[in-house]
Amino acid sequence: MIHFLLIVVGFVFLTGGANLLVNGASGMAAKMKIPPLVVGLTVVAFGTSAPELLVNVVAAIKGSSQIAITNVLGSNSINTFVILGVSALFYPLVAQKSTVRAEIPLSLFAALSVLVLGTVKFVGKANELSLLDGVFLLVCFAGFIGYTVGLAGKGELPVPEETKPTTIGKAVFLVVGGLVALGLGAEVVVRSAVRMAAQWGVSESVIGVTIVALGTSLPELATSVVAAIKKEADIAVGNIIGSNIFNVFFVLGLSAVIRPLPAYPNLIADASVAALGSLMVLLFVGLGKKRTLNRRHGIVLLLIYAVYLAWIIYTL
Repeated sequence: MIHFLLIVVGFVFLTGGANLLVNGASGMAAKMKIPPLVVGLTVVAFGTSAPELLVNVVAAIKGSSQIAITNVLGSNSINTFVILGVSALFYPLVAQKSTVRAEIPLSLFAALSVLVLGTVKFVGKANELSLLDGVFLLVCFAGFIGYTVGLAGKGELPVPEETKPTTIGKAVFLVVGGLVALGLGAEVVVRSAVRMAAQWGVSESVIGVTIVALGTSLPELATSVVAAIKKEADIAVGNIIGSNIFNVFFVLGLSAVIRPLPAYPNLIADASVAALGSLMVLLFVGLGKKRTLNRRHGIVLLLIYAVYLAWIIYTL
């Protein structure tokens, strides 16, 4: 129980740290008169995925490869099935054309990349995400950033709300405080997750794909549900899909560069479920009317995740 409580404390630090980081960086950007859209594409997108990033960096450094991989795959599955599913219950989510045309397929490609790179030998050892695999994922991330900047230049992305400027001193304090909180939270979460897995007699991958993944997805959950309640559907869908792409290409890519990540027994199943989530969303918004993810779709997504979670528990 103590390790579970420590993980909860770690999640509090991760979520609070991400908020401090976003507020400080956004305020600094406003002070420097950087356009709100640029802030939304960089600072906010990074902030919602900062917990996954810090947890993975710490896990990679410590050699906890199962937590590093399952944190990303589990977070992406929770993002798609649970967060989009819950958000769709509050208000129909309408995806932008660019999201359906490129971003959701790219999210699907990201999940399939983990499946292929982690199980098929191209360069380096088989059954691991190698240094070169990590470089490949980072190159894909660079391409995604270039694509996003191109969309912003064409005015095809929603403009976030204006951020009030703040003093440089306060902004720096918030950024530093956020980074410290994120670092402490990540350290506590990874260490406690490893000990919990040993104490419960289960693999680190089970803890990573469920408890750790859910905790690091809290910022996306809060952002998307609030956006759905406010009827800002483009933010709700775009936030989740963008986070999934960021998680695989940048977070997992950087983790593999820090240290090769060996595959684990349930990698194929976890990566397949993450890919299925993107495929389901693509089918729902691509074939439905007006690119909408409605309440019925949300229920289906939640039911699929419930079956997946039941399978994980059954196979313990």
